[in-house]
Amino acid sequence: MFLGGVVAVVRYVIIGIVAIAAVVAATLTLLPPKPHRAPIQYIGSPSSFEGFVPSGQTVSYKGSQDPVGDLILSNGTTLSNVIWNGQYSSTIIQNHNQIVQLNGQFVGQTDPVNNQQYVPLQDFYVIKGQVPVEQATINGQTYYVIEANKINPGDIAGFYTYDKWVTNFVAAINTPGTYAAVLPGNSPVYDWANVTGTLVYETHLYQHYYGSLTGGYVLVLPNKTIIPYGAGSPSGSDLFNFTSPSQVYNTSS
Repeated sequence: MFLGGVVAVVRYVIIGIVAIAAVVAATLTLLPPKPHRAPIQYIGSPSSFEGFVPSGQTVSYKGSQDPVGDLILSNGTTLSNVIWNGQYSSTIIQNHNQIVQLNGQFVGQTDPVNNQQYVPLQDFYVIKGQVPVEQATINGQTYYVIEANKINPGDIAGFYTYDKWVTNFVAAINTPGTYAAVLPGNSPVYDWANVTGTLVYETHLYQHYYGSLTGGYVLVLPNKTIIPYGAGSPSGSDLFNFTSPSQVYNTSS
């Protein structure tokens, strides 16, 4: 009689353990999978400039909705499937949405100064120095993640230009001898019947409709080629020469 009671107790204990294990397994199954992350690595050099170009897509990462895009390195390499996580992520999303909206409103219309059609503009974000990046796998997709909180805010600045010239812009600011300048309102460049002439007017137009932008700037390369652009937010102090240039561009210089 006593032995039978022991067996019964043991049986109930075993059944209880199995039931608890089943509940734990079910609970773990319901938990969302955590992204697998690799150690942080730093790419670029302290004296280089890299550019992040948002695509308009976003992904949920570390509890926030972050922009996804390409990272253009100073050596010309482009990394795809890049997440910007941390400071300025919401600013980048907002800026990009505004540029897309303005493109939808104006691209295809005619520049009243040079009579050429407006072209699509693209916002992008320049990082001065090395970029902290880690790899993460989310829902089976591998991403490079920029850990923006590990970057000095003074080393980050936003810009916009013709979408096909973003890579040229990053290459230009990494070219020794390139400088930024302001284009005066009476510059003959506005009359040029090409993308350059259209772009200088269009950067002002977008500034008028989205107040955090400032247009009318140009990068001047050593070979005298110019790339018109505008600056936006953020505006890191270490890129002040590009976000608020003081030199005035003269076509004869």
